[in-house]
Parts: sequence; C-alpha cells; structure tokens
Amino acid sequence: MSDMVVKTAGFHSRSTSHESFAQLRDQIVGIDLEVPLLNGQRSSYIYFDNSASTPVLREVLDCVNDFMPWYSSVHRGSGLKSRVATQAYDDARQIVGEFFEANGSEHVVIFGKNTTEAINKLSYRLNLSKSDIVIISMMEHHSNDLPWRQTAQVKRVKVDNQGRLLEEDLDELLNKYKGRVKLVAISGGSNVTGHMPDIHKIARKAHAAGAQILVDCAQLAPHRQVEMKSLSDPEHLDYITISGHKMYAPFGTGALIGRRDTFESGIPEQCGGGTIDVVTTSKVEWAAPPDRDEAGSPNVVGAVALAKALKALTRIGMDEIAAHEAELTQYALEKLSKIDGLSILGDADPRNSAGRLGVIPFKLNGLPNGLVAAILSTEWGIGIRSGCFCAHPYVTHLLNVSKREIERFRTEVIAGDRTHMPGVVRVSFGMYNTKAEVDVLAEACAAIAKGNYQGAYKQEKLSGDYYAMGWEPNFRSYFSLQ
Repeated sequence: MSDMVVKTAGFHSRSTSHESFAQLRDQIVGIDLEVPLLNGQRSSYIYFDNSASTPVLREVLDCVNDFMPWYSSVHRGSGLKSRVATQAYDDARQIVGEFFEANGSEHVVIFGKNTTEAINKLSYRLNLSKSDIVIISMMEHHSNDLPWRQTAQVKRVKVDNQGRLLEEDLDELLNKYKGRVKLVAISGGSNVTGHMPDIHKIARKAHAAGAQILVDCAQLAPHRQVEMKSLSDPEHLDYITISGHKMYAPFGTGALIGRRDTFESGIPEQCGGGTIDVVTTSKVEWAAPPDRDEAGSPNVVGAVALAKALKALTRIGMDEIAAHEAELTQYALEKLSKIDGLSILGDADPRNSAGRLGVIPFKLNGLPNGLVAAILSTEWGIGIRSGCFCAHPYVTHLLNVSKREIERFRTEVIAGDRTHMPGVVRVSFGMYNTKAEVDVLAEACAAIAKGNYQGAYKQEKLSGDYYAMGWEPNFRSYFSLQ
C-alpha cells in the first residue's frame, strides 16, 4: 500500500486498519473475469468505469445472501422474519448516518433509488418558487441541474478552462442575489475531470448569504470521507446525496441525508403506503421523517448492502483509499502524458493528484471518442466510458465547442443521428485498481494513437456507438435469463 499522505481541505478519515490493497482485489466480485478479444484470445477484464458504477464487494454480496432467508416486509409486521428485517433496515439507516457523521437529532437519512431520485425529492421538498434562486455550477451532472430548472431560477458558477470552479464567480452570484438564493447545489467531485471544490468553504459562504447547501456526493463519497457537521457549524452541509452503486453496493439504493426540520412538515412528492399515520376519507396525518418520504415498500436488501459496504470502507480506511487512488492517478497521468497524440482534459499535473479524484478524461489523436472506447474494449479487454457523461454543458465547455456547433448536434440528435456528438474518453479508478492495469491502458492507447489496431469499426447512427464489423459476442453465453 502507498505511504502517500493525503491532506485535502474539508475532509478527514476514521481509518481503523491498513488492509492490503492486493488482498482487497480478492474481495471484488468478478476481478478474475476473462473476456474474449477480437483476435480470438481471452484476456483478464480491466474495469476503469468506476465513476459510472463500481463492482460489488464480496463481503457485501455474502451479507446479502445471508440476509435473504430473513427478507420480509418491514415495519408493522408481527412475524419474526418481518421483525428481523425491520431491525436490519433500521440498523442500516443508523450505519449510513454514522458514516457521514450525521447527528440523529438534526439530520435524517432517507433511502431511495439513487442520487438522481434524492436530488429530485429535495427539489420538491424545499418549497421553491420561480422567484427563488438556486446556484449550481457548470460542472454539474444533469441530475444536479435539471431538477432545479423545474422549481426555481438556476444560476451557474463558471469554471476555468481546466474545469475548476471559479469561487470568485460564486461570490459574485451570492452577493448579487443575496436574499433570493435559497440553495447552493454543488458537486463534491466531478464525474468528468475529478475536480473537488472545497465544499465546506462553499458551505460557509452559502450560509453567510442566507442560503442552504446541497452537495452531490455521488462521486466524492466512495473516495473521500464526507462529514455533515453540526448545524451550528458555519461550514455544515445541509444536504448530501449518495448512490450505493458507486460505493461497491450495486443493489439499487441511494440516500438523501439532510436537515430533519426540512422533512418534518409538508407533503411528500410521492404519497402512499408508509408515509402516513392516519387516513380518513377527508384528512391525512403524515408520518414523521423519514417515513413520510419513503413511500411504498422500501428496498430493504439495498439498504442492508449499502450499510455493509460503508462498514467495509470504514474498516479499509478512507485515507488509505484516497492515498492509493492518488498514487494511481499520479502514475496514470505520468504514463498517459507521454503518449504522442493523447491530450488530457482538466488538471493534467501529476503533482496535484492528491487534491483530485481518480477520473481522467482524454482525447486520442483526433479519433472519435466512441471509436477509442470500442477498440479498448474489443481488442484489449478494457472497460471505460466515452461521451459527455451526463454533463453536456461541462464537457462542451472543456472541448471549447461553439454555440453554433452545439445547436447543430442538438438538431441532429433530435433527428436520431448521434454520429457527431462531441465527447471524450474517460478512465476512472476504484480502490482495487493497480498500476499494472494502468500499464496495459497506456500500451493500448499508444498503439491506437499509431493506428495499430486490428478491426474495422462501424458507427451506429442512432446510438453513436462503434462496433467491430464481423465480430459480435453471444452475450447470452455469458449470462442469460432464458
């Protein structure tokens, strides 16, 4: 394991062990998976798409399997299985809150499908109007952009040419709209460039302007310890959102963790079973939080899996995870920067790796991003992602795409043609990735840059994806529900 010490403003860790990251790889389900290549050989699969979803930890899967015989409906069931499941669900809520150092008297943990659903819920529960201002940034994922457009006026903090938040622009917006700004909604870590703004410093500024703050922690939480802080602290976070599928628990659960007083009143955006205390034909008495905001039967299995994953991350140590990934990012930036024709977007300085996430976007020798992704998968067994990563305004800014070009590809997409969509190639690291895997990536990119790839690739007009002509694996031979 790396001896690198990571110190990032606003974060700390409760590391309790020094688990070997070599041993940790053995805990990743599917780490030994082999996939077919275009040349007829097979190769160990390299997964560099952790920003989209992480694999599942073995101990999380084992925990789910152990729980399944006891799975039942939760709350109000008198049977033993129901009571066991209820206890597990309530314990999961407590574990999630404790991981983010939420105070049970001030905060509430609301389970849902994912970060997207959590942000949408908050957008309805804040009782915003079109005269209210919500400040977001240009680097936001669509999930932390589109919901606010429906309920308030959105103002965007600018970013520089490397995609870093311009705090002076935030200051100007807070000053200009002081009294009208209800919320600053900001990403804790970019899923495109890995940029991490100082969320607690931003929180102090938001509160000084009379606003609250939401931090989208979907990307940040798997890699850095996030602390809510007490509401009496000027740097506290009012709301955070997380997704289990990015935290080694892909079982369909996320969470909104936020101020209890926000959810103690008002009508939830989804109503039904579990959200009420009493219903008559003319009146409704809503339940106390969090029940009021968890309509219907909850994903108990997902909550259990998420809690187990957070316990695993605590044991491994968030500082250890950050140090390992920072060392890996530094190594990758050094290797990739030496490849002729490869250009990295965002902060490409290896010396800054400790202050960013392990997310690296790049362009390769003028080749379409989808083509590069297809070659890496088809001929090297490397799984990455390409495109705009649900952050179109941010990526087009980084690529310096003109307004005229944006309008052109927008028109084409509406017409069913994605062949000219701009985008980049993105690799993103998890706590289990290695330098040896980065070496394979660098070798592959160097070969592609020189035109050394075997297949002939065709682009599909509707999706914009590329496929090797004459080569199509039988996907059902690997997994099938038939």
